[in-house]
Amino acid sequence: MRSENTRFEGGPMDGRVLPVLLGPTGHPPKWYEIPVPDPDGGPATVLLYRREPAGYTKRLGLQKGWKYTYDPTGQKPKLRWPWTKPDPSAEGQA
Repeated sequence: MRSENTRFEGGPMDGRVLPVLLGPTGHPPKWYEIPVPDPDGGPATVLLYRREPAGYTKRLGLQKGWKYTYDPTGQKPKLRWPWTKPDPSAEGQA
């Protein structure tokens, strides 16, 4: 599998560059989780980083790559399924 050196911004990993495995589409995962063990033997803390574009070229506006930005909430957003259907509770309020 291919990997890409990806920069981390914010949080404890600020300024570090790590090799991240790429998926079948050639992109790194949208969310990167780093488990940090507790020194007292308690549950591990999970650092959560969100994938963002690293920048764009001046001339053509092409994307330069990816970076990970620290998400202090520590929770991935929950997906609403199905996205296309309207909320049934909001229909009667119109």
